[in-house]
Amino acid sequence: MTASLREIKVYTTFPHRCSYLEGEEATTLFVDPRQKLSQELYTQLSLLGFRRSGEHVYRPHCSRCNACIASRVRVNEFDPRRSHRRIRRKNSDLRVDISNSIDDGEAFSLYRYYIESRHPDGDMYPPQRDQYESFLNDGLGCASYYRLYQGNRLVAVTVADKMLDGLAAIYTFFDPDQPHRSLGTEAVLLQISEAKAMGLPFVYLGYWIDGCRKMSYKSNFTPLELFIDGQWQQQKTEQTGALDTTALVNLLEPDRGGE
Repeated sequence: MTASLREIKVYTTFPHRCSYLEGEEATTLFVDPRQKLSQELYTQLSLLGFRRSGEHVYRPHCSRCNACIASRVRVNEFDPRRSHRRIRRKNSDLRVDISNSIDDGEAFSLYRYYIESRHPDGDMYPPQRDQYESFLNDGLGCASYYRLYQGNRLVAVTVADKMLDGLAAIYTFFDPDQPHRSLGTEAVLLQISEAKAMGLPFVYLGYWIDGCRKMSYKSNFTPLELFIDGQWQQQKTEQTGALDTTALVNLLEPDRGGE
């Protein structure tokens, strides 16, 4: 039986090194992994700034920093830039296939090459098959895997969860030897297009992080909304704000330390 939002139990991790901001310490709030989450409940948690990684649904809960701010694009009002239209034209030769799994050698080989080439200093290096499958599995039963092919060659994979009000961009990996295609941007544009076709109003892009160059690309997709002071607010790209955790903590009453 699926619980309601108020019945969900959450925990916090112990402080650990932040993956995004050098010198910072991070703490993560996560939903009890034994809790069954429906699509509706997952959507409600996303509206409160949570996102998914594998079977875990989490959000930052750092005591000294509030740089990580949940973000989403308003699909129906999205106005592609000239650079976006140029990227779509460059990639018009790509074929898109949708699958319900990426537990295969073709996808993992591309992931491994991507991590080794683009993120040798990251938490996912060296790439391991079990970590890959744990990270990108269909943990809540609502994921789709969009595979982009150049002929018979796989050049990109983007993982997206379907919620009641939008698609959640989980992760994208691609051929690092084709920078001219801007495949990371192409993946976001694809998800915006897919969400619009499904009649879904949002694409959730994860956390916009002030001061993190790797996350700055999210400002290129407008109108962008950020979860600030307990509500979603449309932002100018140069604006930032503090994330108000008070209402969330009162609602979910986390147990510090975890199990």
